[in-house]
Amino acid sequence: MNLFSNWTHALVWIVPSAGAVGLGCLAWFLWWRATRSRRQLQRVLKAISAEAASAILVPDGMGGQIWLDHLLLTARGLLVLDVKDVSGVIFGSDRMNEWAVIDGKRRYTFHNPQSALYDRVAAVKSLVRDVPVSGRIAFTSRGRFTKGIPRAVTTVEALEVEFGEPSGTAERITEAFYPHWQRVMRAATHGHGD
Repeated sequence: MNLFSNWTHALVWIVPSAGAVGLGCLAWFLWWRATRSRRQLQRVLKAISAEAASAILVPDGMGGQIWLDHLLLTARGLLVLDVKDVSGVIFGSDRMNEWAVIDGKRRYTFHNPQSALYDRVAAVKSLVRDVPVSGRIAFTSRGRFTKGIPRAVTTVEALEVEFGEPSGTAERITEAFYPHWQRVMRAATHGHGD
């Protein structure tokens, strides 16, 4: 009877402690997973750009301003980058107004982001007419396209392949683009990002 009492007493302390440790591990894992995409994005942005600005407003060419998630000075010119952290399988095409996402049992839609990106690219091009300006919508690794990837859409991982250059070449080219980068930065104002 005494042995049973000791085990019962020990279990009263062990079970809640194990539960607390388990909850702590779960919380850490969820935090790590949530910040993994952000860390990967920051690493890739640093790898492909000589200069970067995030959460800025630039003149839209019509008397207003337009929001840019990221603007990068790369060896290929200026890159307007929209980042989407969408979890699940994404179904979208150039002609669809709404793109669909299936994530487990959840299904939802969002507006096709391409036209907004094209407006952002046009705004930057109006500031630097003699420099190549491209635009990409980069999805984090939490989302995937299974039925083809629309135009101007990529993954964060693929950005490094597309815009990375050997360091010696990249430095010479980006030096030529730097005065144009400065022109955009003088015209830009910093917004309030999340």
